[in-house]
Amino acid sequence: MTAKSPGLAESSRRQLRSHPYMTICMGHVCPEANYTDHIGEGIVGPPTLTAEEERRLWRKIDLRLLPILVIMYLVASLDRSNIGNGKLQGLITELGLTGNKYSVALVSACVRLTLVIKKLRPSRWLPGITVNWICVYAIHPHSTSYRQLVGVRVLLGITEAGLPPGVFYYITMWYPRHMVQYRIGLFWGGATFAGAFSGLLAFGISLSGLVMDILLVDFPDTASFLTPQERAYVVHLKKYDNSTVGKEEHFEVRQIWETLLDWKVILGSLINMSVITTVYGITLFLPFGFNTVVSQLLSVPPYVVATVAVVTWGKWSDNIKMRSPSILAGLLCCLTGFAINAANVSIGVRYFGTFLIVTGGYAGFPGNVSWMGNNIVGHYRRAIAIGTQVMFANAGGAIACNIYRVEDAPRYLLGHAVEMGFVCMGLTLLPIVVVTFIRINAKRDAQQRDMEERGVKVTYTEEELRRMGNQAPGFRYAI
Repeated sequence: MTAKSPGLAESSRRQLRSHPYMTICMGHVCPEANYTDHIGEGIVGPPTLTAEEERRLWRKIDLRLLPILVIMYLVASLDRSNIGNGKLQGLITELGLTGNKYSVALVSACVRLTLVIKKLRPSRWLPGITVNWICVYAIHPHSTSYRQLVGVRVLLGITEAGLPPGVFYYITMWYPRHMVQYRIGLFWGGATFAGAFSGLLAFGISLSGLVMDILLVDFPDTASFLTPQERAYVVHLKKYDNSTVGKEEHFEVRQIWETLLDWKVILGSLINMSVITTVYGITLFLPFGFNTVVSQLLSVPPYVVATVAVVTWGKWSDNIKMRSPSILAGLLCCLTGFAINAANVSIGVRYFGTFLIVTGGYAGFPGNVSWMGNNIVGHYRRAIAIGTQVMFANAGGAIACNIYRVEDAPRYLLGHAVEMGFVCMGLTLLPIVVVTFIRINAKRDAQQRDMEERGVKVTYTEEELRRMGNQAPGFRYAI
């Protein structure tokens, strides 16, 4: 009979207890700066849950949040793939999309807005985006000219703008750092699923936004479907799951510039760009050399395989508590797949390369978003960082839309070469970031051991720790 593994609460206590900047108050971990969290009805401080109670709690949260989020992104993702299917069905000929007009129409959908979900309630903002997107999408099939198509694509980009970064940020507000990628993987799997069946699914979820407005909840501290004890547990665990730092709750303008100029955000966004550019490229152009029906049917299996990979890689990454391995695996798959498609080989071999590209691109993306969320402390900083990451990704999407030119068909050597260049950029930056994080963590561990051996104890106020963010001595970067 195997022993039960301790719950997250106990493992978190053991980790935090090793820091000299913490004390144990009433059996719970809390900063020395007077822990005064009051969550729920008469509950002071975080309750202790058994491993089984904890599993039931996360299962309850999963069932309440994830299905709604998956449906939302499934609806939005149909558009990205459907315009590619429209190309197969004669869209270019019917609307006279000569030269780069088809690419310009695709770029127009990359318009994005500033992330505002922290200020507006998620239960209003996310469903509102979906409703507006559905209204615009309803007029999309009625585009009869190039100008009308571009105009509709611009409106689609505006209405869809806040959904991906909003959902990524929303998930990080609910789950501890080492439970995030699997949940983002389940959400992102909706997009992968849409890529598989966009040629077969009809638009029939027109009321989804209104339903989501009723079902979607905001943040853990106001979740009515949780008991007061469960709310207290989730809020406390989220507040201190990164380290002893806690979260910086109050917005200041300096957070914008500090985050935008943070080397971790810049390099993380470039790595994400190297992955997501492949997703945009392969989603919009899947040239197999067959007729329309066969090409659409052949596009299904790669996305089915990728959907499975997204979920399994996410679970694996959470289990090993590391993000970089899944990103590395995705980049290597993409590089191999594009190299195969650029080579002068048979269509069957190129089709196999397509499996590698779709799997690597889609399964590697959740690791990037999770990594950024894990290593940025503070609600507003994290929102800004994830928004920046998505903007870089959209820039990659704009590039992908223009490198696969009509005149380069059917081999698209230019597009494949540029995609491989982006992947190589990611393969170069990834080990630099990983090694840097390892060195910073090791340096802080050494400083902590030295202080313990000398009996030195440095006390910071909670406000000081919050302002320090991931520069706080108790913070350790996720690898």
